[in-house]
Amino acid sequence: MKTGLVIKSTGSWYSVKLDNGNTINCKIKGKFRIRGSRSTNPVAVGDRVRIFVDEKKQIGVITEIFDRKNYIIRKSSKLSKYSQVIAANVDQAFLIATLVSPETSNEFIDRFLVTAEAYQIPVHIIFNKIDLYSDPMLNTLKDLTSLYKKIGYTCYETSALKQINLKKVGAAMKNKINVVSGKSGVGKSTLINAIDSNLNIKTAEISAFHQTGKHTTTLAEMHELVFGGYIIDTPGIKAFGIVDMQKDEIYHFFPEIFRLSKDCQYYNCLHTHEPNCAVKKGVENGEISTSRYKSYINILSDKEEKYRY
Repeated sequence: MKTGLVIKSTGSWYSVKLDNGNTINCKIKGKFRIRGSRSTNPVAVGDRVRIFVDEKKQIGVITEIFDRKNYIIRKSSKLSKYSQVIAANVDQAFLIATLVSPETSNEFIDRFLVTAEAYQIPVHIIFNKIDLYSDPMLNTLKDLTSLYKKIGYTCYETSALKQINLKKVGAAMKNKINVVSGKSGVGKSTLINAIDSNLNIKTAEISAFHQTGKHTTTLAEMHELVFGGYIIDTPGIKAFGIVDMQKDEIYHFFPEIFRLSKDCQYYNCLHTHEPNCAVKKGVENGEISTSRYKSYINILSDKEEKYRY
């Protein structure tokens, strides 16, 4: 029996980097499941696993997954009662958003942030393709970065094409296990290639008709960075459904809402209709942005259609 790190997943096969540095292709044990999990992928990139190696065939069988310190998860796009683990055991996440080609909605950003907050994963927000932005878009960008920086998130304004602020992003990734995520077509793979020129991740153009990406990354894969650390490139996401959260705890993962909630009259306030709600007052006086509060209400109602294409 040997142990290693899952560095690539195709859905049925997994590449595992063994502790001795060798990489081996593995399947999962017949009825292998994580206890209590309803995940479509019981093993994810970033997992530490124990495997049995068939020396003759030079393949492995994953027999055990070690406890995860955290993970990024979303609802399965095809099986509504199941979830999909995007990556496990990460130090931080980078969410790439764009205001054009394609447009990333505020609610998509907020849903990702809520999931990361739930598992105490620090998030950096990268607003990419700024070379394409018109003057009105640049004003919108200024408002967005101001909003999220005020809450406590680090924001970057980047362009892979113009090499803008890539060194800053690379410096933030150094010596960390980083997961990079975002909607299809926001330029994840292009940006990663620009940050580390040793990498050559496949990229594709945006669909001119739909203004969406073409899912060039079809599986999650971990890459070693030349300057130290790892980056997990993930498939483009069309929707980000929230899982494993009770309604009365969702507000905990909006830092600015949580900070004000202690001043509400009722300890079990959901910040929707209750009297003397400090959160609703915060929205009225501008302490909490209208867009963030709207995201909170939609997540509370699980109105997923609000953030789909």
